[in-house]
Amino acid sequence: MEKLGIKIEHIFHSCFTLETEKHFLVFDYYTGDIELSKTKNNYVFVTHGHGDHYTPEIFNWEADNIKYILSSDIEVNRDDKTLYIMNPDEILQVDDLKIQTFGSTDLGLSFLINVDGKDIFHAGDLNWWHWKNDSPAEQKEEEIAYKNEIAKIKGKNIHIAFVPVDPRLEENFHLAGEYFINEIHPEYFLPMHFGDKYNTSADFIHKMKDSETTIVEITHKNQVIEL
Repeated sequence: MEKLGIKIEHIFHSCFTLETEKHFLVFDYYTGDIELSKTKNNYVFVTHGHGDHYTPEIFNWEADNIKYILSSDIEVNRDDKTLYIMNPDEILQVDDLKIQTFGSTDLGLSFLINVDGKDIFHAGDLNWWHWKNDSPAEQKEEEIAYKNEIAKIKGKNIHIAFVPVDPRLEENFHLAGEYFINEIHPEYFLPMHFGDKYNTSADFIHKMKDSETTIVEITHKNQVIEL
């Protein structure tokens, strides 16, 4: 498989950094050790305001070369040229990044970003929330909501996808990731949204062992992945 020339670091939970030849992207930071780029432009993306995806601390990061792209559900008391607010189903050009948003099955939105010729998708809380204790009608509603959102993405040539694989859903933890891979066929898939339950990543890989998509096993905080 052709190398993408991308370096990824798993910070924690749904937070990753992604470094290309010219850019440094941060997704859904709320805790953990993180180091921004001193030489490249930094772009900080936040899919929604839940406490496991966002902290106002990101605005204290000391960097001249930083811009923020946030979901509109987050209340931010600042108004400057480094901040961009987006709703679902929008397209925005920030420098030479093309940013397209899709919806979520929870709060906020999901991001599809074209950067240095590569398409990167971060789902945020866009998940197939199949809770065992929900009624069959509620479970069906969640399934339809997720599949409808994925249908909007179908046909996109996604190089790297970050999608929830949440162990709280128990035996249904794999549904969103499996459906995403089967419908979208990303080149690389990185499971997320499992906190410190890193065995979830290996469990998902085992379930998807026949997939043509390369699924990256996430094993620890600050894991570095070269793609």
